[in-house]
Parts: sequence; C-alpha cells; structure tokens
Amino acid sequence: MQDPFKGFNDDDDDQNNQNGDGPQGLPLPPNYATVVNPETGNMRIAKVGFSWTMFFFSPLPSIFRADWYNFLCIVGVEFGSFMLLSMTTSASQFVAIINYAFTLFFGLVWGSLYNLMYFKHLFNRGFRPADERSRDLLTRTHYWSQPKE
Repeated sequence: MQDPFKGFNDDDDDQNNQNGDGPQGLPLPPNYATVVNPETGNMRIAKVGFSWTMFFFSPLPSIFRADWYNFLCIVGVEFGSFMLLSMTTSASQFVAIINYAFTLFFGLVWGSLYNLMYFKHLFNRGFRPADERSRDLLTRTHYWSQPKE
C-alpha cells in the first residue's frame, strides 16, 4: 500500500504526483489544465472535455466561473430559440414535448462545447498554458494552438 502523504513534500515527481502540480502542490486529475495570465498572474484550472455540470445545470457553471461573456452567449441562444419555439407552436402539450427536446439538445451542445469556449475566451484575454503538461493536453485536444509569431 502506498503512503498517501508521501510525495507532497518531496522534490521528485513520484507515483503520488504524476499529473503535475496544482495549487499548493496538490496533484491535478489528468484531464484538467492550468492556464495563467503572465501580465496579471491570474491562474485558472479547468477541465478539458465534456462538461457534465453544463449538461445538467446549464448555464450555472459559467456563473460560478465568472465567465460572463459565455454566460450571455448561452442565455441569448437559448432564450432566442425558446422564443422562436413559442411563436411557431400553439398546442401546449406539443410545446412541452418540444421544450424537453430543446433542453436535452442544448444540454448536449453546451456540455460538448462549453469547456472549449471557456478556454478559447481565456486565451483571447491573454492566458497561456502554465506548464508543459497543460500545454500538451490542450494541444492534443485542439483547445490550444501555438500562436504565430
């Protein structure tokens, strides 16, 4: 059995800390990336891949991350779609069925795209991958491409 406390104070990267260092030396899950803004020193850690929280609780994760740009985009698209739906249909039972279908559809869309949208917005604001592991993960998943000098 491995010692759960071994590796937190060691300088070498042993089996307990293979995924890179998060804040205060804690290990990160393999599908999380760290980005930092070199000008301000702000650091953000977020998951790469499908966002289950966005699937179930859309658009609350964008509020919790203070990602107001993507929050307004998501609310605008959903509000516009539901307004268009309500203008084109009249039978209330049919509207309820279509409403559930739209909710599932938007859950899948935002769950698939939100983390990508979040990282792209951070990169536009000047954030860069904080370490080599995050850079490799973001490049491999096509979230990050090397800026052209």
